[in-house]
Amino acid sequence: MTILSNTPTLIIPKAYNKDFALEAAIAHLVSIDPRFTELAAMHPCEMFNEHNLELPVDPFESLGSSIISQQISGAAARSIKRKFLALFNGEGEVQTEDPNPEPKKQRFPTPSEVLQKDVATLRTVGFSQRKSEYILDLASKFHTGEINPHALLTLPDEEIIELLTKVRGLGVWSAEMFLIFALKRQDVFSIGDLGVQRGMALWYGKNIELAKGKKGKFKYMSEAEMVEKSDLYRPYRSLFTWYMWRAGDVVLAIGGDENV
Repeated sequence: MTILSNTPTLIIPKAYNKDFALEAAIAHLVSIDPRFTELAAMHPCEMFNEHNLELPVDPFESLGSSIISQQISGAAARSIKRKFLALFNGEGEVQTEDPNPEPKKQRFPTPSEVLQKDVATLRTVGFSQRKSEYILDLASKFHTGEINPHALLTLPDEEIIELLTKVRGLGVWSAEMFLIFALKRQDVFSIGDLGVQRGMALWYGKNIELAKGKKGKFKYMSEAEMVEKSDLYRPYRSLFTWYMWRAGDVVLAIGGDENV
């Protein structure tokens, strides 16, 4: 895995991920609940395969993209991100004889480049006032070194969450998604994620129809029960979380078991 930043590129040796092997992680899940055999066969987890564990990671781009996509549709997020990148990649069209050219990949700006834009400029690409302030705050913390990409490699999960939630616009859920999808940390359980909550409820045989109309953060399963169930899957709760997102789609075919 490579971390890209304003500082020189830092290459993580392959041994950095020596404690994570997808096959071993799946075997652990299966040892707790044999139904994971079928779920894993239906939904191979490419994210944690050997190739993807070694892909380059740009923490600023990952977190910036998270801010851009907050509380808007996927289509709107893609449109705004494209316009945002255009601010830093030039406006001119590349002349080509190819009638169907491949779209040119636009690079994500560095924190220092983002800081050269003001709120008014950022709003021209579709950012709200608040989202403009969020992306500038993130850029500032990377630029000053308050968030150091090198430190992200070795800090414990809890410290990374504490660090990232100091950024305006990044909460615990955003930090957890960064840990799972960007840093590929192996033991993160996103208990506040509604998709995980719903998937777990279905996986463990709960009647989610009873949750309709309920208020509160944990309407499908209690927080205590979610913690108790997920703790069985340490140290591979990231993979457990990933499969709980998919469990709701296939649980009827596999069958729920509240006693597992």
